[in-house]
Amino acid sequence: MQATAQHQAPASALAIPSTMAAPVARYVTIKQATELRPAFSSAALRDLKFKAFDRKSSAGDIIEGNGTGPAGVWIQINAKVLLDLDAFDRWIESHKVVALT
Repeated sequence: MQATAQHQAPASALAIPSTMAAPVARYVTIKQATELRPAFSSAALRDLKFKAFDRKSSAGDIIEGNGTGPAGVWIQINAKVLLDLDAFDRWIESHKVVALT
């Protein structure tokens, strides 16, 4: 009499390897960006979009933008606003404070 035993793979073998996980989209909406980058609220991202480029005050003075516009962070097609996550991450890295020793 021959006993048959079913072989069960360990739970780690059943998990999808990180190299096979679904890729994150490069261009996302502001709502999607808040889920992927929880440090930023949708209001904070909209404020970054508003202040992306230099603009004039009512007195005619130039108010400097935050640089996200020239960095290529924002893509706007009609009313649809998308955020380029790669450009956004590079922009964030460019603002990293380095301690002087």
